[in-house]
Amino acid sequence: MIQVVETRETAAPATAGELLELVRTGRAATRSQLRALTGLSRTAVTARVSALTNAGLLLIGEELASTGGRPPGALVFNKDAGVVLAVAIGRSRSQLAVLDLDGQELAADSRDHEVGVGPDDLLPDVAQRLTGLLDAAQADRGEPPVLGIGLSLPGTLDSVRGLSIGSPVMSGWDGVELAPYFAGVADAPLFVANDADVLARSELLGGAGGLDDVLVVKASTGLGLGIIADGRVLSGHLGAAGEIGHTVVDAAGDLACRCGATGCLETIAAGWALVTRMAAEGDQGVPVEHVRDLVALALQGDSFARGLLRDSGRELGEVLAVAINLLNPAAVVIGGDMAAAFEFYLAGVRESVYRRSAPLATRDLQFLPAVHGDRAGVVGCGALALDHVLAPVAVDARLAALA
Repeated sequence: MIQVVETRETAAPATAGELLELVRTGRAATRSQLRALTGLSRTAVTARVSALTNAGLLLIGEELASTGGRPPGALVFNKDAGVVLAVAIGRSRSQLAVLDLDGQELAADSRDHEVGVGPDDLLPDVAQRLTGLLDAAQADRGEPPVLGIGLSLPGTLDSVRGLSIGSPVMSGWDGVELAPYFAGVADAPLFVANDADVLARSELLGGAGGLDDVLVVKASTGLGLGIIADGRVLSGHLGAAGEIGHTVVDAAGDLACRCGATGCLETIAAGWALVTRMAAEGDQGVPVEHVRDLVALALQGDSFARGLLRDSGRELGEVLAVAINLLNPAAVVIGGDMAAAFEFYLAGVRESVYRRSAPLATRDLQFLPAVHGDRAGVVGCGALALDHVLAPVAVDARLAALA
Protein backbone atom coordinates (compact mmCIF):
# COMPACT_ATOMS: atom_id res chain seq x y z
CA MET A 1 0.00 0.00 0.00
CA ILE A 2 1.38 3.41 -0.98
CA GLN A 3 1.11 6.10 1.67
CA VAL A 4 0.34 9.60 0.44
CA VAL A 5 2.27 12.25 2.33
CA GLU A 6 0.66 15.71 2.29
CA THR A 7 3.00 18.52 1.26
CA ARG A 8 2.47 22.26 1.01
CA GLU A 9 1.56 21.78 -2.67
CA THR A 10 -1.22 19.29 -1.85
CA ALA A 11 -2.32 20.93 1.40
CA ALA A 12 -4.81 23.75 1.72
CA PRO A 13 -3.27 27.16 0.91
CA ALA A 14 -1.61 28.89 3.84
CA THR A 15 -3.93 31.25 5.66
CA ALA A 16 -3.22 34.76 6.93
CA GLY A 17 -2.85 33.33 10.42
CA GLU A 18 -0.19 30.92 9.22
CA LEU A 19 1.69 33.76 7.52
CA LEU A 20 1.63 35.74 10.75
CA GLU A 21 3.06 32.72 12.56
CA LEU A 22 5.96 32.59 10.09
CA VAL A 23 6.76 36.26 10.67
CA ARG A 24 6.22 36.15 14.44
CA THR A 25 8.58 33.19 14.87
CA GLY A 26 11.29 34.74 12.69
CA ARG A 27 11.04 32.26 9.83
CA ALA A 28 10.06 34.94 7.32
CA ALA A 29 10.54 38.70 7.17
CA THR A 30 9.52 39.61 3.60
CA ARG A 31 6.71 38.83 1.18
CA SER A 32 9.12 36.95 -1.06
CA GLN A 33 10.16 34.70 1.83
CA LEU A 34 6.49 34.04 2.58
CA ARG A 35 5.93 33.05 -1.06
CA ALA A 36 8.92 30.72 -0.97
CA LEU A 37 7.81 29.02 2.24
CA THR A 38 4.12 28.66 1.39
CA GLY A 39 3.99 28.34 -2.39
CA LEU A 40 1.35 31.07 -2.51
CA SER A 41 1.19 33.48 -5.43
CA ARG A 42 2.29 37.09 -5.15
CA THR A 43 -1.36 38.19 -5.22
CA ALA A 44 -2.38 35.76 -2.46
CA VAL A 45 0.48 36.80 -0.20
CA THR A 46 -0.25 40.49 -0.77
CA ALA A 47 -3.92 39.99 0.11
CA ARG A 48 -3.13 38.11 3.32
CA VAL A 49 -0.45 40.59 4.38
CA SER A 50 -2.87 43.46 3.74
CA ALA A 51 -5.48 41.82 5.99
CA LEU A 52 -2.88 41.45 8.75
CA THR A 53 -1.61 45.02 8.43
CA ASN A 54 -5.17 46.40 8.38
CA ALA A 55 -5.82 44.50 11.62
CA GLY A 56 -2.66 46.00 13.10
CA LEU A 57 -0.94 42.63 13.57
CA LEU A 58 1.81 43.30 11.02
CA LEU A 59 3.80 46.46 10.36
CA ILE A 60 5.79 47.30 7.25
CA GLY A 61 9.43 47.88 8.11
CA GLU A 62 9.98 51.22 6.36
CA GLU A 63 6.93 52.69 8.09
CA LEU A 64 8.49 52.23 11.53
CA ALA A 65 10.37 54.97 13.34
CA SER A 66 13.32 52.63 13.86
CA THR A 67 13.67 49.49 11.78
CA GLY A 68 17.10 48.36 12.88
CA GLY A 69 18.32 48.31 9.29
CA ARG A 70 15.49 46.20 7.97
CA PRO A 71 15.25 46.14 4.17
CA PRO A 72 12.38 47.91 2.36
CA GLY A 73 9.21 45.87 2.55
CA ALA A 74 10.29 44.00 5.68
CA LEU A 75 7.39 42.65 7.72
CA VAL A 76 7.39 43.15 11.48
CA PHE A 77 5.08 41.53 14.01
CA ASN A 78 3.32 44.25 15.98
CA LYS A 79 3.68 43.28 19.62
CA ASP A 80 1.62 46.32 20.60
CA ALA A 81 -1.49 45.26 18.68
CA GLY A 82 -3.05 43.97 21.89
CA VAL A 83 -2.36 42.66 25.37
CA VAL A 84 -3.06 39.52 27.37
CA LEU A 85 -3.78 39.22 31.07
CA ALA A 86 -2.15 36.66 33.36
CA VAL A 87 -3.50 35.32 36.66
CA ALA A 88 -1.42 32.77 38.61
CA ILE A 89 -3.25 31.64 41.74
CA GLY A 90 -1.48 29.50 44.30
CA ARG A 91 -2.28 28.18 47.73
CA SER A 92 -1.21 31.39 49.47
CA ARG A 93 -0.40 33.94 46.76
CA SER A 94 -1.83 35.42 43.59
CA GLN A 95 0.35 36.98 40.89
CA LEU A 96 -1.13 39.14 38.13
CA ALA A 97 0.30 40.76 35.02
CA VAL A 98 -0.51 42.54 31.79
CA LEU A 99 1.75 41.45 28.92
CA ASP A 100 2.26 42.56 25.34
CA LEU A 101 2.05 40.10 22.44
CA ASP A 102 5.74 39.25 22.80
CA GLY A 103 5.16 38.16 26.40
CA GLN A 104 6.85 41.17 28.00
CA GLU A 105 5.30 42.39 31.26
CA LEU A 106 3.80 45.88 31.13
CA ALA A 107 2.37 45.89 34.66
CA ALA A 108 2.37 43.36 37.49
CA ASP A 109 1.10 42.75 41.00
CA SER A 110 1.68 40.04 43.62
CA ARG A 111 -0.12 39.60 46.93
CA ASP A 112 -0.43 36.96 49.59
CA HIS A 113 -3.86 35.66 50.51
CA GLU A 114 -5.28 33.49 53.25
CA VAL A 115 -4.73 29.75 52.81
CA GLY A 116 -8.04 28.08 52.01
CA VAL A 117 -9.72 31.17 50.58
CA GLY A 118 -12.56 30.37 48.17
CA PRO A 119 -13.21 31.79 44.70
CA ASP A 120 -16.05 34.06 45.84
CA ASP A 121 -13.73 35.74 48.32
CA LEU A 122 -10.56 35.90 46.23
CA LEU A 123 -11.54 36.38 42.58
CA PRO A 124 -13.53 39.65 42.91
CA ASP A 125 -10.41 41.19 44.48
CA VAL A 126 -8.25 39.66 41.74
CA ALA A 127 -10.55 41.12 39.07
CA GLN A 128 -10.37 44.57 40.69
CA ARG A 129 -6.58 44.47 40.87
CA LEU A 130 -6.41 43.27 37.27
CA THR A 131 -8.59 46.16 36.12
CA GLY A 132 -6.24 48.60 37.84
CA LEU A 133 -3.19 47.06 36.16
CA LEU A 134 -4.92 47.10 32.79
CA ASP A 135 -5.92 50.76 33.13
CA ALA A 136 -2.33 51.69 33.97
CA ALA A 137 -0.90 49.68 31.06
CA GLN A 138 -3.43 50.93 28.52
CA ALA A 139 -2.99 54.56 29.54
CA ASP A 140 0.61 54.38 28.33
CA ARG A 141 -0.10 52.47 25.12
CA GLY A 142 -3.25 53.88 23.55
CA GLU A 143 -5.66 51.30 24.98
CA PRO A 144 -4.73 48.16 22.99
CA PRO A 145 -7.46 45.49 23.16
CA VAL A 146 -7.31 42.57 25.57
CA LEU A 147 -7.12 39.44 23.43
CA GLY A 148 -7.16 36.78 26.15
CA ILE A 149 -6.73 35.91 29.82
CA GLY A 150 -4.53 33.04 31.06
CA LEU A 151 -5.17 31.59 34.52
CA SER A 152 -3.48 28.82 36.49
CA LEU A 153 -4.42 26.88 39.63
CA PRO A 154 -2.77 23.94 41.40
CA GLY A 155 -4.27 20.56 40.50
CA THR A 156 -6.16 19.36 37.44
CA LEU A 157 -8.22 21.76 35.33
CA ASP A 158 -10.80 21.26 32.61
CA SER A 159 -9.57 23.54 29.82
CA VAL A 160 -12.82 23.24 27.86
CA ARG A 161 -15.21 24.23 30.65
CA GLY A 162 -12.71 26.53 32.35
CA LEU A 163 -12.79 25.09 35.85
CA SER A 164 -10.88 23.02 38.38
CA ILE A 165 -11.79 19.34 38.57
CA GLY A 166 -9.27 18.13 41.13
CA SER A 167 -7.28 20.43 43.39
CA PRO A 168 -6.43 18.96 46.80
CA VAL A 169 -5.03 22.29 48.02
CA MET A 170 -7.78 24.65 46.81
CA SER A 171 -10.90 23.40 48.55
CA GLY A 172 -14.10 24.95 47.28
CA TRP A 173 -12.76 25.63 43.78
CA ASP A 174 -13.63 22.35 42.04
CA GLY A 175 -16.54 22.68 39.63
CA VAL A 176 -16.71 26.49 39.84
CA GLU A 177 -16.79 28.24 36.45
CA LEU A 178 -14.04 30.84 36.49
CA ALA A 179 -14.78 32.98 33.42
CA PRO A 180 -17.76 34.89 34.92
CA TYR A 181 -15.48 36.44 37.55
CA PHE A 182 -13.53 38.22 34.78
CA ALA A 183 -16.46 39.35 32.64
CA GLY A 184 -16.19 42.88 33.99
CA VAL A 185 -12.45 43.11 33.37
CA ALA A 186 -12.38 42.52 29.62
CA ASP A 187 -14.46 40.98 26.86
CA ALA A 188 -11.88 38.28 26.20
CA PRO A 189 -11.73 34.48 26.42
CA LEU A 190 -10.33 32.79 29.53
CA PHE A 191 -7.82 29.95 29.17
CA VAL A 192 -6.93 27.76 32.13
CA ALA A 193 -4.15 25.27 32.94
CA ASN A 194 -2.48 23.87 36.03
CA ASP A 195 0.53 25.51 37.63
CA ALA A 196 3.09 23.00 36.34
CA ASP A 197 1.84 23.35 32.76
CA VAL A 198 2.17 27.13 32.79
CA LEU A 199 5.63 26.85 34.33
CA ALA A 200 6.58 24.73 31.32
CA ARG A 201 5.02 27.28 28.96
CA SER A 202 7.12 30.02 30.54
CA GLU A 203 10.23 28.10 29.54
CA LEU A 204 9.10 28.25 25.91
CA LEU A 205 9.32 32.05 26.18
CA GLY A 206 13.09 32.30 26.03
CA GLY A 207 14.01 29.58 28.51
CA ALA A 208 15.74 26.18 28.56
CA GLY A 209 18.23 27.26 25.93
CA GLY A 210 15.73 26.80 23.09
CA LEU A 211 15.52 23.05 23.76
CA ASP A 212 12.48 21.13 22.51
CA ASP A 213 12.37 18.23 25.00
CA VAL A 214 12.37 19.34 28.62
CA LEU A 215 10.95 18.27 31.97
CA VAL A 216 10.00 21.26 34.14
CA VAL A 217 9.71 20.57 37.86
CA LYS A 218 7.60 22.80 40.08
CA ALA A 219 9.01 22.29 43.57
CA SER A 220 7.02 24.44 45.93
CA THR A 221 4.25 23.83 48.47
CA GLY A 222 3.32 20.93 46.18
CA LEU A 223 5.21 19.01 43.51
CA GLY A 224 4.30 19.01 39.83
CA LEU A 225 5.89 18.26 36.48
CA GLY A 226 5.46 20.09 33.19
CA ILE A 227 6.36 18.14 30.07
CA ILE A 228 7.68 19.76 26.89
CA ALA A 229 8.00 17.31 23.98
CA ASP A 230 9.01 18.43 20.50
CA GLY A 231 8.47 22.02 21.54
CA ARG A 232 4.91 21.52 22.81
CA VAL A 233 3.50 21.24 26.32
CA LEU A 234 1.80 17.89 26.92
CA SER A 235 -1.17 18.00 29.28
CA GLY A 236 -2.48 14.46 28.96
CA HIS A 237 -5.95 13.00 28.41
CA LEU A 238 -7.67 14.81 31.30
CA GLY A 239 -5.07 17.53 31.78
CA ALA A 240 -3.54 15.52 34.61
CA ALA A 241 -0.12 14.75 33.10
CA GLY A 242 2.79 15.43 35.43
CA GLU A 243 1.11 14.71 38.80
CA ILE A 244 4.44 13.46 40.06
CA GLY A 245 3.77 14.55 43.64
CA HIS A 246 0.97 12.04 44.04
CA THR A 247 2.99 9.06 42.90
CA VAL A 248 2.93 6.46 45.69
CA VAL A 249 6.43 5.68 46.94
CA ASP A 250 7.55 3.07 49.45
CA ALA A 251 9.56 5.58 51.48
CA ALA A 252 6.35 7.45 52.38
CA GLY A 253 4.79 4.39 54.01
CA ASP A 254 1.30 5.19 55.30
CA LEU A 255 1.77 8.95 55.68
CA ALA A 256 -1.44 10.81 54.89
CA CYS A 257 -1.35 13.17 51.92
CA ARG A 258 -3.44 16.27 51.53
CA CYS A 259 -5.06 14.65 48.46
CA GLY A 260 -6.73 12.09 50.74
CA ALA A 261 -4.49 9.15 49.80
CA THR A 262 -1.51 7.75 51.69
CA GLY A 263 2.10 7.20 50.71
CA CYS A 264 2.34 9.99 48.12
CA LEU A 265 5.74 11.48 47.26
CA GLU A 266 4.47 14.85 48.51
CA THR A 267 4.26 13.55 52.09
CA ILE A 268 8.06 13.37 52.27
CA ALA A 269 9.23 15.82 49.61
CA ALA A 270 6.73 18.65 49.10
CA GLY A 271 7.12 22.04 50.68
CA TRP A 272 4.19 21.56 53.04
CA ALA A 273 5.77 18.37 54.40
CA LEU A 274 9.15 20.05 54.85
CA VAL A 275 7.56 22.93 56.74
CA THR A 276 5.90 20.43 59.08
CA ARG A 277 9.24 18.72 59.73
CA MET A 278 11.02 22.03 60.20
CA ALA A 279 8.46 23.11 62.79
CA ALA A 280 8.76 19.81 64.66
CA GLU A 281 12.52 19.19 64.47
CA GLY A 282 14.24 22.45 63.51
CA ASP A 283 15.15 25.55 65.47
CA GLN A 284 12.03 26.27 67.52
CA GLY A 285 12.98 29.92 67.80
CA VAL A 286 12.57 30.56 64.09
CA PRO A 287 8.98 30.53 62.77
CA VAL A 288 8.50 28.70 59.48
CA GLU A 289 5.04 29.00 57.98
CA HIS A 290 5.78 28.53 54.28
CA VAL A 291 8.41 26.77 52.22
CA ARG A 292 9.71 30.21 51.25
CA ASP A 293 10.64 30.70 54.92
CA LEU A 294 12.50 27.40 54.92
CA VAL A 295 14.38 28.34 51.74
CA ALA A 296 15.36 31.68 53.28
CA LEU A 297 16.82 29.85 56.28
CA ALA A 298 18.78 27.53 54.00
CA LEU A 299 20.24 30.50 52.14
CA GLN A 300 21.19 32.04 55.47
CA GLY A 301 23.17 28.91 56.37
CA ASP A 302 20.73 26.84 58.44
CA SER A 303 22.10 23.29 58.10
CA PHE A 304 18.81 21.59 59.00
CA ALA A 305 16.91 23.54 56.35
CA ARG A 306 19.59 22.74 53.78
CA GLY A 307 19.39 19.06 54.69
CA LEU A 308 15.61 19.07 54.25
CA LEU A 309 15.92 20.58 50.78
CA ARG A 310 18.55 18.07 49.76
CA ASP A 311 16.44 15.20 51.10
CA SER A 312 13.44 16.52 49.19
CA GLY A 313 15.47 16.67 45.98
CA ARG A 314 16.73 13.15 46.57
CA GLU A 315 13.20 11.77 47.03
CA LEU A 316 11.94 13.65 43.97
CA GLY A 317 14.86 12.33 41.93
CA GLU A 318 13.82 8.74 42.68
CA VAL A 319 10.57 9.29 40.76
CA LEU A 320 11.95 11.79 38.26
CA ALA A 321 14.46 9.18 37.07
CA VAL A 322 11.59 7.08 35.71
CA ALA A 323 10.29 10.03 33.68
CA ILE A 324 13.81 10.70 32.39
CA ASN A 325 14.19 7.10 31.25
CA LEU A 326 10.78 7.21 29.54
CA LEU A 327 11.01 10.61 27.84
CA ASN A 328 14.77 11.20 27.37
CA PRO A 329 14.66 14.99 27.86
CA ALA A 330 17.55 17.26 26.96
CA ALA A 331 17.13 19.17 30.21
CA VAL A 332 15.41 19.21 33.56
CA VAL A 333 14.35 22.69 34.69
CA ILE A 334 13.77 23.33 38.39
CA GLY A 335 11.20 26.00 39.24
CA GLY A 336 8.96 26.92 42.16
CA ASP A 337 9.88 28.26 45.57
CA MET A 338 12.53 25.60 46.28
CA ALA A 339 14.41 26.63 43.13
CA ALA A 340 15.56 29.74 45.00
CA ALA A 341 17.93 27.36 46.82
CA PHE A 342 18.86 25.72 43.52
CA GLU A 343 22.25 24.27 44.44
CA PHE A 344 21.09 22.62 47.66
CA TYR A 345 17.96 21.18 46.08
CA LEU A 346 19.69 20.09 42.88
CA ALA A 347 22.36 18.18 44.81
CA GLY A 348 19.72 15.75 46.03
CA VAL A 349 17.96 15.52 42.65
CA ARG A 350 21.16 14.73 40.79
CA GLU A 351 22.18 12.10 43.33
CA SER A 352 19.07 10.01 42.72
CA VAL A 353 18.70 10.72 39.02
CA TYR A 354 22.22 9.59 38.15
CA ARG A 355 21.90 6.54 40.35
CA ARG A 356 18.57 5.36 38.94
CA SER A 357 18.51 6.58 35.32
CA ALA A 358 19.95 4.82 32.29
CA PRO A 359 23.43 6.13 31.36
CA LEU A 360 22.29 7.12 27.86
CA ALA A 361 19.36 9.12 29.26
CA THR A 362 21.67 11.24 31.41
CA ARG A 363 24.69 11.46 29.10
CA ASP A 364 23.82 14.94 27.79
CA LEU A 365 21.22 15.85 30.41
CA GLN A 366 21.31 19.44 31.66
CA PHE A 367 19.86 20.75 34.95
CA LEU A 368 18.75 24.37 34.75
CA PRO A 369 16.95 26.86 37.01
CA ALA A 370 13.67 28.27 35.70
CA VAL A 371 14.60 31.23 33.54
CA HIS A 372 11.86 33.53 34.87
CA GLY A 373 12.47 32.68 38.51
CA ASP A 374 9.76 33.82 40.89
CA ARG A 375 7.75 35.26 37.96
CA ALA A 376 7.63 32.00 35.98
CA GLY A 377 4.04 31.16 36.92
CA VAL A 378 2.54 34.47 35.82
CA VAL A 379 4.74 34.59 32.70
CA GLY A 380 3.49 31.09 31.88
CA CYS A 381 -0.12 32.24 32.25
CA GLY A 382 0.62 34.98 29.75
CA ALA A 383 2.19 32.41 27.44
CA LEU A 384 -0.92 30.23 27.80
CA ALA A 385 -3.10 33.10 26.57
CA LEU A 386 -0.66 33.99 23.77
CA ASP A 387 -0.51 30.40 22.55
CA HIS A 388 -4.27 30.49 22.05
CA VAL A 389 -4.93 33.99 20.72
CA LEU A 390 -2.00 33.98 18.28
CA ALA A 391 -2.65 30.47 16.97
CA PRO A 392 -3.31 30.66 13.20
CA VAL A 393 -6.92 29.51 13.55
CA ALA A 394 -7.60 32.20 16.18
CA VAL A 395 -5.97 34.90 14.04
CA ASP A 396 -8.01 33.82 11.01
CA ALA A 397 -11.21 33.94 13.08
CA ARG A 398 -10.36 37.45 14.28
CA LEU A 399 -9.70 38.65 10.73
CA ALA A 400 -13.01 37.17 9.60
CA ALA A 401 -14.82 38.96 12.41
CA LEU A 402 -13.17 42.27 11.51
CA ALA A 403 -14.07 41.79 7.87
